[in-house]
Amino acid sequence: MIPRYSLPEISALFTDEARFGTWLEVEVLAVEAWARLGVVPVEDARAVRDRAGFDVAAIHERERITDHDVAAFVDVVQETVGPPAGAWVHYGLTSSDVVDTALALQMTRAIDLIAGAAAELENAIAKRAREFRDTPMVGRTHGIHAEPTTFGAKLALWAMQVRRDRERLARARATIAVGKLSGAVGTYSNVDPEVERYVCEQLGLRPVPATQVLPRDRHAEVMYTCASIGASIETFALEIRHLQRTEVREAEEGFREGQKGSSAMPHKRNPIKSEQMCGLARVLRGTLQAALEDVALWHERDISHSSVERIIVPDSLMLTYYVLVKWRQVIENLQVHPDRMLRNLDASFGLVFSQPVLLALVEAGRTRDEAYRVVQRNAMRAWQEERPFRELLAADPDVTATLDPARLDACFDLKRALANVNRVFDALDNMGDLPA
Repeated sequence: MIPRYSLPEISALFTDEARFGTWLEVEVLAVEAWARLGVVPVEDARAVRDRAGFDVAAIHERERITDHDVAAFVDVVQETVGPPAGAWVHYGLTSSDVVDTALALQMTRAIDLIAGAAAELENAIAKRAREFRDTPMVGRTHGIHAEPTTFGAKLALWAMQVRRDRERLARARATIAVGKLSGAVGTYSNVDPEVERYVCEQLGLRPVPATQVLPRDRHAEVMYTCASIGASIETFALEIRHLQRTEVREAEEGFREGQKGSSAMPHKRNPIKSEQMCGLARVLRGTLQAALEDVALWHERDISHSSVERIIVPDSLMLTYYVLVKWRQVIENLQVHPDRMLRNLDASFGLVFSQPVLLALVEAGRTRDEAYRVVQRNAMRAWQEERPFRELLAADPDVTATLDPARLDACFDLKRALANVNRVFDALDNMGDLPA
């Protein structure tokens, strides 16, 4: 991932130093497991633990000769240990035993960071949802005024969507927190299953059956979860982009002292982070496509997935973390304009109350089709003539013959329209916390 979209705490997990470091964890534990089985002398296992190390530059230099990164890594580690103990490094293993187990370890560590960021985002959204619980605004369907809602209810639904992403993260972590040290085709032909059990236990992973490689549907599930998080944040960001439009201006991203919205137009305050989030969500969806194509491999293994994963796994995980952290900052600094929301709610001449009028006419004995056409006729006049909907209804004999003024007024009661919004907050408040 390019530095612009990388945050240090997660990018540190995917440096060459970190990758080789996880490989080394697997290799050293495997030697210790062999020692527990009496195959490797205890003093040699101790020497491996004490002396095993690597130099990244030396590995890259060695790879120019071997044309195989794991072989180069093993050569360098064995040299740092020295004979005779160094000869036990990589004993009985194939490259994928090390690489796949280590990659799963890196991914679980990254998911833990992402899960923390997702929890912070959920909390930030929920806090602002409660802040604007009773702030009325117009609800829009197809981009057109529909019925009243509250800005808090909108945000509460966002918080619940993030919660679902957190639940997906927990499932994805369980799926990828696995390891395998079962040899060239997964049959344990040259490695005792106890080695796999011990190594995985020490790393906090679960040993699973595999071929030479872990099945790639596991990795694809993680990539789906990243794409899902991106899609959620894109949903929220797209809404802010709409609400920040000049004609709407109900909410907008925070704007810092010294910030510039345009190099040419000093008046501009653009939803740049929201637009960035929408763009980065496309990248996350693209990595999912590549991950799904990695699932099908030849027989017990080929390496068509390897080059892809070297790009998409770090990039997807780092980018997912980035969008969660940055979107939380947008939410925390979001500027909300309740007066503008109320003004926009009134801008459609009271048409947002058309359904209560329809239902009142039906309750008074009109057929639904009759009532619909009476309300629709007046609604279209309100649009065309830019006149209050309530005023037109009060002058329509088809309405006044059925509804008295008090009943008609009740149809335009904003408090009545929002009386049950708290059900959204009941759901939000009852979510509790996810189990650790």
